[in-house]
Amino acid sequence: MSTSIRLSELTGDYDLDTAHSRIGFVARHTLGTRVRGQFDEFEGGAYLDGDHPSRSSVRITLQAKSIRTGNPQRDDLLRGKFLDVDDHPALAFTSTEVTQVDGTHYRVTGSLAMRGVAEPVAVDVELTGVTSDPQGDARVGFKGSVTINRNDWGVNWNAGTTALVSPKVVLELEITAIRRRS
Repeated sequence: MSTSIRLSELTGDYDLDTAHSRIGFVARHTLGTRVRGQFDEFEGGAYLDGDHPSRSSVRITLQAKSIRTGNPQRDDLLRGKFLDVDDHPALAFTSTEVTQVDGTHYRVTGSLAMRGVAEPVAVDVELTGVTSDPQGDARVGFKGSVTINRNDWGVNWNAGTTALVSPKVVLELEITAIRRRS
């Protein structure tokens, strides 16, 4: 990790830099192949406390209609039958607890809301970089993932889809956030 800022200097409010962030997923398809995709539209922010990470918090909102897998027919099926974007346009994560595991690893526990259902999840996150940009703004990078069972949120079309697509989905995060100016 390249740092020019000490963790104690990170305390503040941050906005996601959506141009330098990716929120994606991986699901196993028949015969062990994998379907990868991402959400192209999202926003969020965080409060980071470098001295007391347990006081930190995160919120992210994804626009369900922005799901992309590289296959327009599959994307339409995911938007309609699986995510029901007309009735549930957004997915949202709001943290309830941040625990520091070691110097660069954290566990962010919170509520993931999808299709009108909110379930607890715990995301393992790594601090990948800290720096100041040319304007003097603090930038932090994180990557993380969590495996969920999509059936817990009712993200299922019919009984046959379980045989075609595993209910286990890995959500992947590569996040850059910029500290807000006071």
